[in-house]
Amino acid sequence: MTAAHRFRSRTLLASGSVLAVALGLAGTGTATARTADAASTTVSPAGHFFAATLNGTATFTAGSLVVTCSTSSSTPDAGSSHNQVPAAPGNANPSGPVVSDINAPTYSDCDVNLPGIKVAIQTSGTWNVSMQNGSPITAGLTIPKGGFVLKSTGLATCTVTAAPTAPASFGTVFTNSDGSGPSKLTVTDAEVAVKVEGGVGCPTAAKTSTFNTVYDITDVTDPSSQITVGS
Repeated sequence: MTAAHRFRSRTLLASGSVLAVALGLAGTGTATARTADAASTTVSPAGHFFAATLNGTATFTAGSLVVTCSTSSSTPDAGSSHNQVPAAPGNANPSGPVVSDINAPTYSDCDVNLPGIKVAIQTSGTWNVSMQNGSPITAGLTIPKGGFVLKSTGLATCTVTAAPTAPASFGTVFTNSDGSGPSKLTVTDAEVAVKVEGGVGCPTAAKTSTFNTVYDITDVTDPSSQITVGS
C-alpha cells in the first residue's frame, strides 16, 4: 500500500479479530511539550535530510493478537522540506524541542498471528517528530487524524483507524550513534487510540493498541555523517 509521505523541516515518525493489533502507531500520549525549564536542544547537521528505516520489525499488538511488519521507512521527497533537519538557527532551541515534519512511513510485508487473514496498512498526511535533548533524549511522534489505517481481509474483514478523531502523539527514545551504526528511534509499548469497524470477528470494542519498533535514522545528504541530538 502506498502512504502519503510527509515529514516537515521543523520536526524530525483483535481480541475477536486481527485488526486491533495494528494501531499502535497513533499513540494516545502527548508529544514532548515546550516548557520553560526544558533543556536546550540542537539537532545536527543543520539542513541535512534524513531517512527512517525499520531495524527489525514493527509490531502492533492487542491482547493475544499480533501484526508484525518487516518493511517500513520514511524518506525525503525531491523538492520537499519533509524529513529535513531545520537549517540554522532553526535546528537549535535554547529551552525546548526541535520539530521536523516527516513523510508518513510506509508499512508492508505484514503478517498476522492468525491463519486465514491478510492485512495491509495505508498511511497519509503530514507526520512530525519533536526532538528534546536530555537523558534520555526523547522524541514525540505525532500522527495526523486518520493518518494510519489497517485493513484486514479473509476470515475477518475489518478496518482499524489510528487517531480516529484528532491528531495523536506518543513518546519515543532517540539514541545518538555510538560510531558503530546509525542513530536510532525506539518505540516501546506506545499506547494508541483505535477505532475498529467491521463485522464478525472484528474487535469493535477495542479502543487502544500498542506499538513497538526501532528505526535507524540515517543522513541522506551525507551518508558518512550521523543525525544527532545534543544541547
